[in-house]
Amino acid sequence: PGVLSCEKSNVMETGVLWRQEVTKLHQESYRDVKLDHMLADAAAMHLVKAPKDINVLLADNLFGDILSDEAAMLTGSIGMLPSAALGDPGTPGLYEPVHGSAPDIAGKGVANPCAAILSLEMAMRWSLGRPEAADRIFNAVGKALDAGARTADIGGRLSTRQMGEAILKQL
Repeated sequence: PGVLSCEKSNVMETGVLWRQEVTKLHQESYRDVKLDHMLADAAAMHLVKAPKDINVLLADNLFGDILSDEAAMLTGSIGMLPSAALGDPGTPGLYEPVHGSAPDIAGKGVANPCAAILSLEMAMRWSLGRPEAADRIFNAVGKALDAGARTADIGGRLSTRQMGEAILKQL
């Protein structure tokens, strides 16, 4: 597995530029990382057909937004996916749930906190140098889910707070 860069170079000039710049950056700085290119629509189909084939997906904001929402539904809910925007080694990343702020459900106690908690796990692992804490967080989420803890978006009845408490209990 490596990086799959997605664009629409067959119909958009910006896609041609994207492919050229990603290829150039790969050749200059990341030759040790496998890089593949795929048209965004083909990547969308492949994501549904064989999601385990894709390790890291690189796309601009438009296609990244579309493909990350599609990937989220493969997990059963957009509330399950953390995300990271990483820069140069040694610089902090930006970690957040894929779903963003979800203002339509803010304050209702129905949001799935797993993506936010797993975003913290990624920050611990990739920016804060705390892999042991990251492992504990990741395992706690898995154990809570294995024990049946679920918010409504993934077929359960727990509130945001109750799901967070179920995960905390597993720490």
